[in-house]
Amino acid sequence: MNPVLLSLTVASLATLAATVPAVALGTWLARRRGGLRLAVQAVVLAPLVLPPVVTGWVLLQLFGAHGPLAALRLPFTTAAAVVAGAVVGLPLYVRAVQLAVEAVDPGLEQAAATLGASPWRVLRTVTLPLALPGVVTGALLAFARALGEFGATILVAGNLPGTTRTLPLALFTALQTPGGEAEAARWAAWSLVLSLGALALAEVLARAVARRVGTA
Repeated sequence: MNPVLLSLTVASLATLAATVPAVALGTWLARRRGGLRLAVQAVVLAPLVLPPVVTGWVLLQLFGAHGPLAALRLPFTTAAAVVAGAVVGLPLYVRAVQLAVEAVDPGLEQAAATLGASPWRVLRTVTLPLALPGVVTGALLAFARALGEFGATILVAGNLPGTTRTLPLALFTALQTPGGEAEAARWAAWSLVLSLGALALAEVLARAVARRVGTA
């Protein structure tokens, strides 16, 4: 598969895979206090500050031949690239959801609860609709992060043409090839266009959703 199409596919699947955990964790972190919350937040946000190669190493320990999840046979497959992208994009997604939920007036949730709404219904009909701009922003930020992932991907998924060679890996390969400067420039241009496009789309969609729910 072409590196551009592969990157878009991997980033899209990674974002989808991260959506439920990100929304659940972001909402939980926004409404909880105490030591457990701090511990969970530290673990979730760790990929933001860890070198991506360390994240890839951790994934290898989990999914490698001697890891607890070895039966899944994940390493050096397209699915491994998806998992790497989801893991590195998850902190951005969670943080955006957390900030969006924290901005929702708790009084509105309490009012819905006093009218008989269950916690799940409050979440579904009050909290998440009002936090939707942040959810959208988080999804597109996670997509952009997965699109540019290199360090974790090359460790856990390798650099296999058509299978795991995404845009960053294609750029790296071109730079290692004599006379590959022109090809490297092409992949770099694609990466820049797609990443900036994702960030611009995040801003546009967040504003559109905010206007729709009346929070702009």
